[in-house]
Amino acid sequence: MGREKMLDFLKRVADGIAMMFGNNCEVVIRDIENHKATILYNTSKQLSERDEFTTFGKSEMDKLYKGIDIINNKGITENNHSIKCSTFHAKGNGYHFALGIHYDYTNMLMVHSVVSDLIHVGNDYEATVEKDEHLERQLDEFFANAVEFIGKPIAFMRKKERVEMVRYLHEKGAFSIHKSIPIIADKMNISRYTIYNYLREIKGLPEKISKK
Repeated sequence: MGREKMLDFLKRVADGIAMMFGNNCEVVIRDIENHKATILYNTSKQLSERDEFTTFGKSEMDKLYKGIDIINNKGITENNHSIKCSTFHAKGNGYHFALGIHYDYTNMLMVHSVVSDLIHVGNDYEATVEKDEHLERQLDEFFANAVEFIGKPIAFMRKKERVEMVRYLHEKGAFSIHKSIPIIADKMNISRYTIYNYLREIKGLPEKISKK
């Protein structure tokens, strides 16, 4: 394929890509053969704000002259817009063109942030329920073992025995289970503050008087 036919083909490809992806997409065709990387065709000057025949600097031209396709790189424009960049080379007898595709996804970053917050979820519901049920069964088992350890029903326990029961539950790790204190307090028919004071007594801390 000759130079003019290839250039015409690339222009049609550029127009098709730009039309497909809308106003946020810019497709540029550069002439690498003339050692200036001249822009021969630009579907939209809004993204890069470059006029035709704008040239790259030496370091940028050196990268283009290697003729290596570059796919899905990140770029930042002078007005701080985020763009995705890809460059594809077309070489032949008497020509070397580079087709550059630039897509401005700045607005999508805002959408991504909103959507990420919207669809963010915690743990799996069924797994959480199963875990809670397992911990509840474990707490019931701890409690039954504690009653058996004391050797008498809750209703007949004195303070010393209730403290020993709380000590047993504490040593078994029952209070590390989420929301265990109100559950145990309810089962023992005492207040949560009493449980806290028993725990402080067990740990050798002064009793905390609750305000009523």
